[in-house]
Amino acid sequence: MSTRLKIALVVAALGVAAACGTKDAPGPLEPCTPFGRVRFVNLITDAAQNPVNALLEDVPFGVNLAYGGTTPASLPAPSTALYSAVCAGDRTIVLQRTANTSVTVASLPFTVAENTDYTVFATGGTAGGQVIGFVSTDDNATAPAAGQTRLRVRNMSPSAGAIDVFLTTATADLATATPIATNIAHQAASPYVNIAPGTYRFRAVPAGTAPASRNASVTIDVSGITLAANTGRTIVTADNATGPSAPPFRAFVYSDR
Repeated sequence: MSTRLKIALVVAALGVAAACGTKDAPGPLEPCTPFGRVRFVNLITDAAQNPVNALLEDVPFGVNLAYGGTTPASLPAPSTALYSAVCAGDRTIVLQRTANTSVTVASLPFTVAENTDYTVFATGGTAGGQVIGFVSTDDNATAPAAGQTRLRVRNMSPSAGAIDVFLTTATADLATATPIATNIAHQAASPYVNIAPGTYRFRAVPAGTAPASRNASVTIDVSGITLAANTGRTIVTADNATGPSAPPFRAFVYSDR
């Protein structure tokens, strides 16, 4: 293939990705067509196996990823990228210990479809247990309502069980608050909702908790979440970094667009 044709293919691929309205990193399998977009999130609950490096088809996809860390933001260029363009087809992310790359932590297979965005989670691993993958399909083609943030919550905390979730001011009383989503089971996600820009407090309680008992039943509590207009965000709930333990559990905010 001529150099000129290779350059044309890369430019065309990046042009299609830009049309999605999100920031993209160059994919390790470019140039190619068709392609989707992928990011990886480390939710391995074992300090002995963290941090990890992620390889996609033997090409670096993320480095020194601590608990909650994500690619491609950990790569040097561009550091603000949200997803990487990846050729459609069957792919595998291989995780290695950053401290000793001869140790393979897990191999996570997944399939990429054309014009589709994915988040690949690494989960489990507590006390040296097996690390497994979970793949989320992300709808970033739908724009937020004008001036709003398009938000969803994905429950990746097996210990928290099904949850009701609230996004409020810092001092709001949950007894009178309206949840943004209810009964989100483990590995399930809420519908996308449009939220006004601002700074919020995120709280989760066990699904079905009576209003009068909510304030005393919070299992996840994260303050200072800032949402900007015309963006997309996913809040991911998770266990603590070393595995199941008493609440409060964790939550991370990831930029989708």
